[in-house]
Amino acid sequence: MTKFFTYSTGLLAGLALLGSTQHADAQQFSKRKQYTTIGISLNAMNYFGDVNPAKNFASFHPGDTRPNIGLNITHRFFPRVSGRFALAAGRVAANDDNAGNSVGTDAYFRNNRNMNFRNNIYEASAVVIVDLIENRNNYLKRPDFVPYLFVGVAGFHHNPQGTRDGGNTWIDLQPLKTEGVDYSLFQFSIPFGGGVRYRINRNLDAALEIGFRKTFTGYLDDVSGNYQGRDALGITPTTTSLNDAQYFGYGITKDHRKDVNGVETFDSAGQKRGQGKSDWYVVTGISLNYILNPKIKNPKFR
Repeated sequence: MTKFFTYSTGLLAGLALLGSTQHADAQQFSKRKQYTTIGISLNAMNYFGDVNPAKNFASFHPGDTRPNIGLNITHRFFPRVSGRFALAAGRVAANDDNAGNSVGTDAYFRNNRNMNFRNNIYEASAVVIVDLIENRNNYLKRPDFVPYLFVGVAGFHHNPQGTRDGGNTWIDLQPLKTEGVDYSLFQFSIPFGGGVRYRINRNLDAALEIGFRKTFTGYLDDVSGNYQGRDALGITPTTTSLNDAQYFGYGITKDHRKDVNGVETFDSAGQKRGQGKSDWYVVTGISLNYILNPKIKNPKFR
């Protein structure tokens, strides 16, 4: 599955580069045929990472789907090629409770890990859009139905949070350094995907789109490597203050197995906690895009 996304990224990048070489069309597709749209999108957001319901990369729990909203501005430069800048905000979430139980090695591991998280993601992206149906005319003569592909770059801010033993108090996880890693809350990703655009009327288009985000961090869920261990976190069994962030860290990173005295214990330092792979998130939704009226001059006859 990972190879599939890698190859897809390469293919989309190649298509984008191919489309962007259409400078020879500039004389035929003059500036008077270019136009700009502004749009709003309502989306569903999902995440692929260590807290998926199963080891399969594409596994996700439908109940973990969260909303996302975006604003964009798009400019058409060539018959097939447009550029889009967008801002979006949304959330991803997952919980080991959706897959963890006492049956099966992986389920037992997840039950012991006891991880849950939510993460608000604020994204700015710039992508190249390549239409699969060409339009050499102005916006008034654009096709009614256009499939397209896109690829670009994005930057985003995130902040994973978790609850102690599934409670209602959400705690920022990055300051706890549960794996001893001081990861950044500002990250980059490669957005790519495709969609279909439909002409509603003279100035309005609707689009259905799915976009994947290949990130370069494994900590969207605060899980990537190995347990830090109770001693490294400075936690002792006598910790009792509910206001102590490390106490909440104890609940978030613990192992449900109990020692001979019936006390719940941590996995020992260095014990596997995650797969060490980068996380992904996916944005799927619909958008409405309004075409800002360009000045179209009628030919003059003498």
